[in-house]
Amino acid sequence: MSLKAQLTDDMKNAMRAKESARLATIRLIIAEIKRKEVDEQTELNDDQVVAVIEKMVKQRKDSISQFEAGGRADLAEIEKGELAILAAYMPAGLSDEEVAAEVAAAVAATGAAGPQDMGKVMGVLKPKLAGRADMTVVSSLVKKALSGG
Repeated sequence: MSLKAQLTDDMKNAMRAKESARLATIRLIIAEIKRKEVDEQTELNDDQVVAVIEKMVKQRKDSISQFEAGGRADLAEIEKGELAILAAYMPAGLSDEEVAAEVAAAVAATGAAGPQDMGKVMGVLKPKLAGRADMTVVSSLVKKALSGG
């Protein structure tokens, strides 16, 4: 079953169970997927759907930090609830050791010698790790590996 079909089924189940928060979040995901499909005039595959959800996860994390900094714990809790629902649709994340191993393999495979080769290494890692690892962490690991640290 595709991720879009799963989302549609989950939306129907949330309606039947009267889970309003879950229903609202799933509707947001579906709306964002449809918006992207209309903009690009194409049907999104599972990897592209994961990219949409990953972007929404990042937005929620940013919102949570902003709300907490502004003393709005009530709004931060709403965002945390949405984040938990979004996370359920993300592929299983990689451990720190697995990410470090992927970074080391990519550095070796590209023959990267210094910080100037960061784009080359990230170009190899992004498709492999998208949705499975925090790309800011991956980026910092690549920087560290290329600077000899």
